[in-house]
Amino acid sequence: MGECSWNREVERWDVWEIACEGRTDGNPFVDWDIWGTFSSKSERKAVRGFYDGDGVYRVRFMPSFDEVYEFEVRGTFSDDAVRGSFSVRPPSPGNHGPVRVANRHHFAYEDGTTHFSFGTTCYAWAMQPDGRIEETLRTLEGAPFNKLRFCVFPKHYDYNLSEPATYPYEGTPVDSSGLTSENFSQYTGRTEGNRWDFTRFNPAHFRRLEACVLRLRDLGIEADLIGMHPYDRWGFSRMTPAQDDLYWRYLVARFAAFRNVWWSLANEYDLMPQKSIADWERFARILCEEDPYGHLRSIHNCLPFYDHTRSWITHASIQRQDLYRTTEYVDEWRVRYGKPVVCDEIAYEGDIQHGWGNISPEELTRRFWEAVLRGGYAGHGETYLHESGVLWWSHGGALRGESPARIAFLRKAVEELPGGLRPWPGSFDETCAVLEGPQALAGGAQPLYLYYYGFGRPSFRDFFIDEATAYRAEILDTWNMTATDAGVHRGRFRLKLPGRPYMAVRLRAVEAGKDE
Repeated sequence: MGECSWNREVERWDVWEIACEGRTDGNPFVDWDIWGTFSSKSERKAVRGFYDGDGVYRVRFMPSFDEVYEFEVRGTFSDDAVRGSFSVRPPSPGNHGPVRVANRHHFAYEDGTTHFSFGTTCYAWAMQPDGRIEETLRTLEGAPFNKLRFCVFPKHYDYNLSEPATYPYEGTPVDSSGLTSENFSQYTGRTEGNRWDFTRFNPAHFRRLEACVLRLRDLGIEADLIGMHPYDRWGFSRMTPAQDDLYWRYLVARFAAFRNVWWSLANEYDLMPQKSIADWERFARILCEEDPYGHLRSIHNCLPFYDHTRSWITHASIQRQDLYRTTEYVDEWRVRYGKPVVCDEIAYEGDIQHGWGNISPEELTRRFWEAVLRGGYAGHGETYLHESGVLWWSHGGALRGESPARIAFLRKAVEELPGGLRPWPGSFDETCAVLEGPQALAGGAQPLYLYYYGFGRPSFRDFFIDEATAYRAEILDTWNMTATDAGVHRGRFRLKLPGRPYMAVRLRAVEAGKDE
């Protein structure tokens, strides 16, 4: 074995890594392997490593405890094994560990901190020029989003006609110099003209993705990695089963040690007829077997939903099936699947010609409120035409829409709560939510009620919870982002409202003898 180097200390839930020189003959991506075994007082894990080019093999590990770990690295990449140890210090501020499912329908970080998912989508941002990647990160730093969906493979679609900065495999792509918005569909799924070796990864492509994942981590943003998708002119969606399996194992080996990774098997799996349900189930099995940390796992639809009751699926990642109604069904999906419901695609704020990309900022904001008050989560996207041809939904860059500020207002409102929300029976013309879990007050009343009126414009509403409990009322203007104190009330009472759309009312129980 050649030289090896590794971290002597790492913080909990961070990436520990060892790099070793090894064999370069043949095809190191398939001919040789490397494994690491890690043991501490509280855990023991075996982790697959990967070849990173230039004669270097790596194994990555995410420790879950503040303890001393011993490790052994061995494999066919070398005739020798290497053994050693490293220490794990407590996590730094802001490091809460990976996100898990909590309380059945919601999320929390490993340390118990609640995670309210407010996502956005930039499918191909990690394959843009370096300057645009930096612009995207600067934008995200001031945006309300804590989850970003993006692809591992390049994206081919309208407004996605240029070649990516890097490719995932060694080889050359088909000539795309004649590609236009009028003929792009003729290239979809095309394989002739491409020259790829699907057994030889391009490490530079994956290093680029890793750098983006780490930058997101430092901003407190989860990286929802989309493993496969149908929008392809390079042949990556049409690999053989053996090539697919090699890809998934390589992907997990490189990325599983990053605490902010979520796995999305596919974007719009149902538009990939070359992949069967048996294929998706096999990929899921690889994820479950190869990822020793149990990161969140999902699969995303275009039209028919996948069976989200499958045990490997941790949360339902849903695209609207109805352009005009989508988040109104979240409470039904919660019951059907018994898991967190994340509406990752509810159409995008923008003005392009496609119906999925030209809803108003008011409507996108309304859909967020509907999703959250029905006990789920929603995802943002933006598709405004721009002379540069750069659309946030795919390329990242700068946000131009009006919904992000309103989404930030909603996020602040829910992050003040001690946990997630669940739907509560209200009137036919309102959406009502209470806190998830058994927080009922004496007599069965809830400590919090949140009512949303969407595009209704009531000038007043009457309320009755019970005769005894006092509630402080606030009128929330979700578009103008204001919260107005409306006094303390008990029994039957009426609140005057401004007769504008997108209003909400928040009632919070007042402790007896206080604040009345």
